[in-house]
Parts: sequence; C-alpha cells; structure tokens
Amino acid sequence: MTVPEYISAVLSAAGAVLVILRCFMGWRSMTAGRKSGGFETGSSRTIGDREVQEDEYGILETEEGIMAVLADGMGKHYGGRIASRTAVEAFQNVFGERSAFYNPQYYFRRAFQEANREILNRLEDGQGHASAAAVLIRDCRLYYAVVGNVKAAVYRNHELVPITFGHTIDVLAQKKYSEGKLSRQDAAALLERHRLYNYVGQDGFHDVEFFDTPIVLYGGEYVLLMTDGLYEGARWKDMEDCLEQEGTCQEKAYALVELINQSEEENKDNASVVILKVPEKSPGGRVRN
Repeated sequence: MTVPEYISAVLSAAGAVLVILRCFMGWRSMTAGRKSGGFETGSSRTIGDREVQEDEYGILETEEGIMAVLADGMGKHYGGRIASRTAVEAFQNVFGERSAFYNPQYYFRRAFQEANREILNRLEDGQGHASAAAVLIRDCRLYYAVVGNVKAAVYRNHELVPITFGHTIDVLAQKKYSEGKLSRQDAAALLERHRLYNYVGQDGFHDVEFFDTPIVLYGGEYVLLMTDGLYEGARWKDMEDCLEQEGTCQEKAYALVELINQSEEENKDNASVVILKVPEKSPGGRVRN
C-alpha cells in the first residue's frame, strides 16, 4: 500500500468512527426526557437577556432511586458558569456512591462541602459562586437540600407547592421576626431585599436547608427544581397551568421556560427547570414501570 493510499484508508476509518459517534450521541439526545427505571424526567433552560448561560443541572438515576441537582451560577466573566458546573459535578460524584441514597442528609452536606471547596480551588476569591438545590427520591420518599435561592416544589392535586425557602435577606428577616429576634419595623424594611447571604463558593459557607422529615409521595406527582429566573419571572398560576396540561415532562419543561421567552419583561435572567415525575402505583401498591 502506498503512503497516499494508507493516509486515505486512515482518514476513511476516522470518518466512519465519527459517524458512529454522531449516531450514538444523537440517540442519547433523542432518549433524553424519556422514562428510565419508572421515572420520567424533563429539563429546559433559557439564557434570557444575559450574555452567558450560568444555570447547570444534572440527573443521576440508580437502582436505589433518582437524584437531581440544579445550580444557578453568579460571577465575573465566566465565573458563574464554572461555579454552577462545578457544583453539579460535585453532586454527581458524591451520589455516584451506592450508599449515598441511604443517608441523604449526610451526603447532601458532603456534596455541598465538596462543591464549595472545588469552586474555591478553581476560581479566585469572588470570581464565581452558585446557588444549588438537590432532590432525591427513594422508596416513594422525597429528600431535599438547598443552598441559595434555587427552589424545589411539588405539584400534586392541581397545586404547585414550594417545599424550600432559600437563603435570601427577605427570608432571613421573616425567620428572625418569627423567632422574636427582629422587630416588625426592621423586618418590614428587609422584606424587599432578595440578595443572597449564603451560597457555595465562599470561605464563610455555612447553612444548608434540609428536609425535616422526608415528604411522602403517592405516585403521579411532579417534583420541580427552578432557578429564580423562572419562578420570579413567571406567574405561579401560569406555571400551574403548564403543569396541568397533557404532555411529557419534557414538554412541560419547555412550556414553563417558554413563559419567560414570551414575557415582555426587560432584563430577563437565565431561567431553568428540572422536572421529575414520580411513578404511579398499581392498586396493589407497587410502582408501575
């Protein structure tokens, strides 16, 4: 075989490999959002009026259950994007351990600590940080943990109910007032402030908002993770209407994000949503696959 023939053969083989890889990646893309292990999932995001997409999400399903995480990055240049990706990677790494699904609170805390450490390692101080929320479903029980202002909610009985409060100044003011540690006047003055006081990617990282007790799921519910670009940019009733419509989780996710895309509000933020549908139970109490 001459040198030109050899080069031609090598290039042809490389081209064939690329075609196979493209077909495989296309198949992976086509199967996204479909049912796997009984759970149906969907996700969507929009950049809004921002120059950089700083939201990132991940979904991990094992024989023990399913875990989803959504991170909202903030920072200079691409620092927010790096921070959110780092947070999601940390959760996927930690919950890759089989035992993680049997001790959610411990592994949630561990994942947040790892995310905080890795963001500080990858970025200079102040360049980037992130809010993040994660949910875990095992044996029809919902566990959650939040740092920052990404919100988790459950849709059932035609109602979308938030299950997290978050770490913003207004939420902190309400909490301190209810505990008698803040006067009514001082609390009222802080209620309009939605600035974050806690997030991953800072030396002073501390609180994690955990579940008190797992939420019992009966099957058919939708569990959502949403960034503030969505739940502050769209009316709650409109989001409930999207979830009420027929369709897959992926179609519902698209519809929710489209509320932001179609909005006439100026300076729209990144907006993202992840949806998990809890498998319905058969009359005998078993989960339908």
